[in-house]
Amino acid sequence: MRTAETKRETKETNIELKLDLNGTGQSDIKTGVGFFDHMLTLFAFHSQIDLTVHVEGDTWVDAHHTVEDVGIALGQMINQALGDKVGIRRYGTSYLPMDETLARAVVDVSGRPFLVYRADIKNPKLGDFDTELAEEFFRAVAMNARLTLHLEVLYGSNSHHMIEGLFKAFGRSLAEAIGQDGSNRLPSTKGLIEG
Repeated sequence: MRTAETKRETKETNIELKLDLNGTGQSDIKTGVGFFDHMLTLFAFHSQIDLTVHVEGDTWVDAHHTVEDVGIALGQMINQALGDKVGIRRYGTSYLPMDETLARAVVDVSGRPFLVYRADIKNPKLGDFDTELAEEFFRAVAMNARLTLHLEVLYGSNSHHMIEGLFKAFGRSLAEAIGQDGSNRLPSTKGLIEG
């Protein structure tokens, strides 16, 4: 079915998350962090994943726990919804222009979690979002979805455009990687994709 859902509760966050990898990009996002809601909505649209995320988090401290915990839950549910990974394309690449910015995302649904993140974001905050949390979010997703993920802002100057470009590029590259190629084969010469 390529669907998954979870209720993840800690002393810092309470998260309800549902996704459908065969969706149309519909989303219902309420994290309590406005800029992050905007980014997750863009991710859902560009990945074509139907995504519901509702969070009660300790945002009076800051947004860190909310952003990282959503990344953990999202990564775990992507991994669960992919199941045995038979018939997926495995690899995806996207270059995303956003006015003066060009972002690149490359994904391998490899079972080997790794993140390379290269983005020189000048502005430390965008609304209620600390821009350093973008890297924390992507790391949490990559580690828990067991993806190899390379993200880079090739050039740009507007911090909003740079982070938005990364979220959109990630969504588009993930859509390609998890897309089904109509085969009944596991896309690995090892015969195994762990995780």
